[in-house]
Amino acid sequence: MTQPDFETVEAFRALLSDAMAPDPDARQGAQDRNLQLTKPPGALGRLEHLAIWYAGWHGTARPALEKPQVLIFAGNHGIAAQGVSAFPAEVTAQMVLNFQNGGAAINQLAKAFGASLTVHPIMLDTPTADFTIEPAMTEAEFTDALHIGWQAVDPTADLLVAGEMGIGNTTSAAAIACALYGGAGEDWVGCGTGVDDVGLRIKARVVDEGAERHASDDPLEVLRCLGGREIAAMAGAIARARVLGIPVILDGFICTAAAAVLHSLSDDAIAHTVAGHLSEEGAHAALLDRIGKQPLLSLDMRLGEGSGAALAIGVLKGAIACHSGMATFAEAGVSGG
Repeated sequence: MTQPDFETVEAFRALLSDAMAPDPDARQGAQDRNLQLTKPPGALGRLEHLAIWYAGWHGTARPALEKPQVLIFAGNHGIAAQGVSAFPAEVTAQMVLNFQNGGAAINQLAKAFGASLTVHPIMLDTPTADFTIEPAMTEAEFTDALHIGWQAVDPTADLLVAGEMGIGNTTSAAAIACALYGGAGEDWVGCGTGVDDVGLRIKARVVDEGAERHASDDPLEVLRCLGGREIAAMAGAIARARVLGIPVILDGFICTAAAAVLHSLSDDAIAHTVAGHLSEEGAHAALLDRIGKQPLLSLDMRLGEGSGAALAIGVLKGAIACHSGMATFAEAGVSGG
């Protein structure tokens, strides 16, 4: 079967708008099964809803989670030269090497939960343009970044986690949020890698200047002008998963900004996603509220690189194990079913 692909932003938009819906029969079957399991109704709380959500996208009332995929995208940002990060831009490439050598937190979490992991550095020697002066990416660069994310998704995966690395990318994500939802830069910026008060003021100014310069009613144009290549790639990967019907666990503030772009195109564009965790990055809660997602975990994490979402794989695995593995009242010979 030929997999859908695109060569232009408009073709990408069209593929996303035509994406499949979850299987209603599988979802109904999962709901029916949940009512017959050996527990009081609702006793597993959100785990029950999580398993039913997954069943609908998996296409079976009694699903398994066997092949999760973690993708890490890396890019550099022209705005980093303005002092928006506590670390220099060289750290992006250094961390990519650490990912590739298996030494980062995300490597350990992916291994712990049986997920494959691949790293995709995107033109690290060529940062995006400073978006306070000009659009971050040209049309061709933006399309290429979307396409890298799109192509990175394994069609045989049964779950996707998208993570990122890029010095300056919390500022880029804040600018996207500001342009999509309004407010001032100070409403959306946070400490990121650990900037001080001076750095925080710089970030707010950069966000204000970028959001004003590149105001647009088109969310994809917002992403092109204010995003990084790694953020665009995450959007491309999340969109490909939607087209393929693969469930997605969203990571922190930066990943959520990528998802917010798709949500701004259509509420249904991220129906296949759940929020893995609430990041310590200050505006993440507000961004999750805008896209209507309640986080599964809240552990004061702000590492990025897909770490919070990867940890939440364990929660989803637990939900599915209970849903698919528990006996029904009839099977167990327990009264009350």
